Amino acid sequence: MTPESPLEETLTDRLRAAVLGGDFVPNQRLVEADVCEQFGATRAAVRETFRELASEGLVEILRNKGARVRAISKAEAVEITEVRMVLEGLSAAKAAERVTPEQAGWLREIVAEMRAAVERNDLDRYSELNAALHAKVREIAAHQTSASIIERLGAQVIRHKFRLARQPGRAALSLPQHELIVAAIVARDPEAAQTAMQQHLRSVAKALEATD
Repeated sequence: MTPESPLEETLTDRLRAAVLGGDFVPNQRLVEADVCEQFGATRAAVRETFRELASEGLVEILRNKGARVRAISKAEAVEITEVRMVLEGLSAAKAAERVTPEQAGWLREIVAEMRAAVERNDLDRYSELNAALHAKVREIAAHQTSASIIERLGAQVIRHKFRLARQPGRAALSLPQHELIVAAIVARDPEAAQTAMQQHLRSVAKALEATD
């Protein structure tokens, strides 16, 4: 596959953001002509964008029917979380091996802000910080193969994660799990970091299973 042109990269980013932001709902048909008009793009660019998003698991292309936003079932979301449990455990272990004092400070700051968000019952801010913490762990780990897979899988279940984050008491439950992850990474203990991350995501999978 040839590299995307700047226009196609921009279009892919914009359409991805629209899908992840809820502008398009699961199973909604993506009409090529409408997307062209909405985003000011050519049909060729739109088709290439559909292919890119299909490779990421966000869109499905149906024979003779065009494209639609892919719906992720609860069962699939649980499976994806179980896979993330393995990969993010690896990422946490690598982060513990490679963390610098400055990076350790960043992690402490994020988890302190998460604690403050729980105290204010600011679920939106907590959710943002949650994502930021996981992203920072991946950055510190500097393990590009696992990071790219984690990011792709995480995008597929973003709607499920948003619903889960809104559950009463969920933030207060996950906060100490994140504190354990950060403590292990800062202590440069790869085994403890891996275990803490896996236990956290096992908890997420179980919570997903229990959702309606």
